[in-house]
Amino acid sequence: MDNYPMLVFNSLQIIILAVLGLSTFYIFVFSLAGLFYKQRPYPKATKNRRIAVFIPGYKEDEVIVQVAKAALLQNYPSEYYDVIIIADSFQPETISKLLDLPIKVIEVAFDKSTKSKALNKAMETLEESYDIAVILDADNIMANNFLTKINSGFESEWIAVQGHRAAKNMNTSLAVLDAISEEINNHIFRKGHRVLGLSSAIIGSGMAFNYGYFKQLMSTVKAVGGFDKEIELKMLKAGHKIAYLDDAFVYDEKVQKAEVFSNQRRRWLSAQLHYFRLDFLNSLKALITKGNLDYFDKAIQFIQPPRILLLGAVILFGTLFLISNIILNESMLFTELWSIVIISCLLSFLFAVPRSFYNIKTARAIMSLPKGMILMLGSLLKIKGANKQFIHTKHTSN
Repeated sequence: MDNYPMLVFNSLQIIILAVLGLSTFYIFVFSLAGLFYKQRPYPKATKNRRIAVFIPGYKEDEVIVQVAKAALLQNYPSEYYDVIIIADSFQPETISKLLDLPIKVIEVAFDKSTKSKALNKAMETLEESYDIAVILDADNIMANNFLTKINSGFESEWIAVQGHRAAKNMNTSLAVLDAISEEINNHIFRKGHRVLGLSSAIIGSGMAFNYGYFKQLMSTVKAVGGFDKEIELKMLKAGHKIAYLDDAFVYDEKVQKAEVFSNQRRRWLSAQLHYFRLDFLNSLKALITKGNLDYFDKAIQFIQPPRILLLGAVILFGTLFLISNIILNESMLFTELWSIVIISCLLSFLFAVPRSFYNIKTARAIMSLPKGMILMLGSLLKIKGANKQFIHTKHTSN
């Protein structure tokens, strides 16, 4: 090749290698660290704290009664927790069924519905005092010891705790991939981060907070989408640590349709990009002036490419550049660097995927991986403005 085309080729190669290499290095470090995670023994509970279990739902008539009944089956003393359904745009017959249960039902209506508005309205309405606020999605089912473990977790006086959200269903290949993605994120952004002394990421459900702090914090939140991202950044900016309880399970419905998958990811990606833009410079300043690594790490985390796209990009570009470098007899340094990035990326995923997923069902689901990558890429290309509108994820009974 002439010098100029080769210069362009290598310049492009260096840029792509740098972007993919840095992203791979980030997840590799935390994925490796996650292998050393051990759930600390729970302190003996000195008291039963009063817990408010908030379940906001928008047009969730199909699942909400079942979810409410399941939430009443905790082994935690019933007099110490209330199940609070925040009903937005439910059918009258659904409200009637809910009112027959020993729970609290708060009906809300907004011109533009958001989860943050629903939670704020519920806390304004409630007259009872609570110690802990637990936030669930309208499809979430708590393991029957979830509140007991949350109560013990707050013996350590955490301000916020994230439980282990896991798959409730794996009845389609897309649902299996979604379940694996959830566990990869648990491993990297919760286990790995806690091992290295950083805060666990919160997810938006299956999480618990000091009630008074949460009520005050939520009153400052105006997010349309990604309210959990906003409160997470505010907590980390203030210097609070977020704990993770790996054996406190909440079961979450995994997406079964391509349209739902795309809409959900589009909403998540848009919120992450939005908060990266808002907080990156502030987090960098906090890192330099106050040593606040947690806050800076969270901002950096938001700009990381989705894991499924990173895997696809590393395999695609890595293979293409490896072959091209061999054909063009380019420097062995490029070949070595690409080999390191590819191996590190693959190891990151191997470390993070629980052994229980090493089975035939997962092998079949992997055949759908290219479809998942295409859907994620499509979501990435359509994220503009998604954080400014309410995008509802419809849940179904399984």
